[in-house]
Amino acid sequence: MSKDVEKHLQLNASLPSGSKKPLRKSKNSKPKGSGHTQSPIEVVEQIDTPRETVPAQVVSPEYDEDFAQDIVFKPNPGPQTSFLSSSEREVLYGGAAGGGKSYAMLADPLHGLNDPNFSGLLVRHTTEELRELIQKSQELYPKAIPGIKWSERKSQWTSPRGGRLWMSYLDKDTDVTRYQGQAFNWIGFDELTQWSSPYAWDYMRSRLRSSAKNLGLYMRATTNPGGSGHQWVKKMFIDPGPSNEPFWATNVETGDTITYPDGHSKAGQPLFKRRFIPASLFDNPYLSEAGDYEAMLLSLPEHQRKQLLEGNWDINDGAAFPEFDRTKHVVDAFEVPESWAKFRACDYGYGSYTGVIWFAVAPDEQLIVYRELYCSKVTATDLAVMILDLEKKDGGMRYGVLDSSLWHNRGDTGPSLAEQMIMKGCRWRPSDRSRGSRVAGKNEIHRRLQVDEFTEKPRLVFMNNCTNTIAQIPSIPLDKRNPEDVDTHAEDHLYDALRYGVMTRPRSSIWDFNPATQRTGFQASDTTFGY
Repeated sequence: MSKDVEKHLQLNASLPSGSKKPLRKSKNSKPKGSGHTQSPIEVVEQIDTPRETVPAQVVSPEYDEDFAQDIVFKPNPGPQTSFLSSSEREVLYGGAAGGGKSYAMLADPLHGLNDPNFSGLLVRHTTEELRELIQKSQELYPKAIPGIKWSERKSQWTSPRGGRLWMSYLDKDTDVTRYQGQAFNWIGFDELTQWSSPYAWDYMRSRLRSSAKNLGLYMRATTNPGGSGHQWVKKMFIDPGPSNEPFWATNVETGDTITYPDGHSKAGQPLFKRRFIPASLFDNPYLSEAGDYEAMLLSLPEHQRKQLLEGNWDINDGAAFPEFDRTKHVVDAFEVPESWAKFRACDYGYGSYTGVIWFAVAPDEQLIVYRELYCSKVTATDLAVMILDLEKKDGGMRYGVLDSSLWHNRGDTGPSLAEQMIMKGCRWRPSDRSRGSRVAGKNEIHRRLQVDEFTEKPRLVFMNNCTNTIAQIPSIPLDKRNPEDVDTHAEDHLYDALRYGVMTRPRSSIWDFNPATQRTGFQASDTTFGY
């Protein structure tokens, strides 16, 4: 690539607000009426460079390297650049407020707007929110693509070469029907968590198609944590893979990788990739260096501050365990010493999900969740075999605690599900299902998440290989009718297993240790239910 082209594609800072200096013509620019003046986006297409290696820089077609004011938009190094250069099918740019997400969203369609086959759609949740986005586009697009036209009636941008970008709203799920029969090669959702369910996102994916071989198919989104759609967005983009790394798209409900259906030539193969790119206020020097915006965010209540300043996705309005902090409660996986006491807990469900988690008890009585099993459509006997296979190298389980309802006979005769598992050698005792046990279990988790005043460590931590548990615990919401309990309609299988487990180790501090008896205050053996 030539140095001249590199200069046109260099990366820099986002557009300063209020910067409206007149553009100066380049010495080499064509005189008026001599034909179309080439933009940097066209240069990208001509040199046939993959999207992932050429982030979009928007400059005046009359660019002169001697005049910085000719630069209309240049992405900040870091997340903003990564977002504009991402080649994955679906990408979320989200996290802290003030990172330049909206300008990046407006700049991304400029990859293709000069192509006559380009058809894009950028949506906000309401017309009021859309109006602000349109105003920003009216500041940027005419400078980036001279001759581009805005139609108020159609709410549409049309470039001189015919590329089109609609800007609209999707207030209700039924609004998606307005796009039946239409096709787009680029779709953007600004502030994605304002949609309470993934319905609109999933439906609009079906509108993503193009016959133009030179144009890719992309869905892009920006957002802050929080909002009515926090949990599904987190499950779609945050939980499945590490930040900044591409991962195969998964089903929000099941967590399974989305694959080509049976009968397809690629049956069973993953369909497409996603990526989450975290945003930070400090990515945007125009806001961070002044300090005023940071000061405003610091003044917010703690949970809002963690969402908007820190971009913390583990904090959600109405979350049952706001004290959960990945930096404190998630530890690197390690081999548990054979001498440590170990036990397991299980919440079983065939039609929904089964959650099994394994605990190790450190010498200071810290509980360590070191393994998880999360599966569906598994019979009780098959589950028992799976559990015993995983425990072969554990050095023996002290005990296991299982949802007490599994001791109920499922008919007039025959063993219960719990008894079927015990007969396979997977022994259990029933969980506490007494009146008030749910609230007591929740309170015990709260206590365990606190830092012990003696050890200066949380009393409960999770190894980082327990990804489903780590995702579920901070996301589970409170019951709106009974804020002392969690919402039982939420995904709570691993939470219930955690609750069953911690209630069998009720001591909350090493200070409770009785040196006279050398006992922990809990008798682990139980001859009645297999132990």
